[in-house]
Amino acid sequence: MSSDDTVRAFPARSIETFSALTPDQAGAVLALLAEAAGVDGQQPVSEQGRLQLRGGPREGVSHLLLTAGGELVGYAQLEDTDPVEAPAAEMVVHPVHRGHGHGRALGSALLAASNKRLRVWAHGGHAAARHLAQVLGLTLFRELRQMRRPLTDLELPEPRLPEGVTVRTFVSGKDDPAWLAVNAAAFAHHPEQGSLTQRDLDDRKAQPWFDPAGFFLAERRGELVGFHWTKVHAEEGLGEVYVLGVRPGEQGGGLGKALTTIGLRHLAAQQLPAAMLYVDADNKAAVSVYERLGFTVHETDLMYRSET
Repeated sequence: MSSDDTVRAFPARSIETFSALTPDQAGAVLALLAEAAGVDGQQPVSEQGRLQLRGGPREGVSHLLLTAGGELVGYAQLEDTDPVEAPAAEMVVHPVHRGHGHGRALGSALLAASNKRLRVWAHGGHAAARHLAQVLGLTLFRELRQMRRPLTDLELPEPRLPEGVTVRTFVSGKDDPAWLAVNAAAFAHHPEQGSLTQRDLDDRKAQPWFDPAGFFLAERRGELVGFHWTKVHAEEGLGEVYVLGVRPGEQGGGLGKALTTIGLRHLAAQQLPAAMLYVDADNKAAVSVYERLGFTVHETDLMYRSET
């Protein structure tokens, strides 16, 4: 959520909702996101949200385009796929067009579309977004931390795998069903990661950054028990602990730490200067593990929700 909250007369403003975007619309939204990212210092819409801009309709996903004077100046995405939680949204106003009430207009449209059951991300947690959340009657609900550590001085002990566990790399197609099942089990209480589908996996495998050599699977007697999927952000020269999961019942035996070490060594071997990861602030156990591995907080994303 990156925007403004000042209400001013803007008679030419209109908001249209679409279940899918045309290629031209998607291109215009991506250009808007790039402009905002250049000014704000981080992407205003998550990777999942950006992937959902293309490829036709997706169940539960809608796109709100705000135009003024015939120009696209704001965008919001609403995803209503969680059977329990309120619909989740992300939104942005073009930096040049802030200060005209577009953010409040988009937020109000999202509240109406969700029947006032809404969760909204504010990437970077900027003061303007926090104030807009207050104006919209939203309260802080979740804190997602991005943590980083240098890789140039990486000195980690040899990974110690639990007895009977071996590690290999991902084989596309063959390993898809098993990975999706373990991912869902490991992140059963995580509203985004735990709900990934084959289509979501295919979207990621189709990206230029996908490299199965950095996707590590841990097995016990041929059954998948954990994984560490790494990612390289080539333009930023940054490695990422993209997703790390351990199947319930296998947790607490050191597998997560071993997989983390294997992935970090893989990233360091590519001469990347630093690594990053995302972790919920209230996941004290994971935060503690990452802090012991040398990670520190780089920035924070905040999620707000309506009271109803």
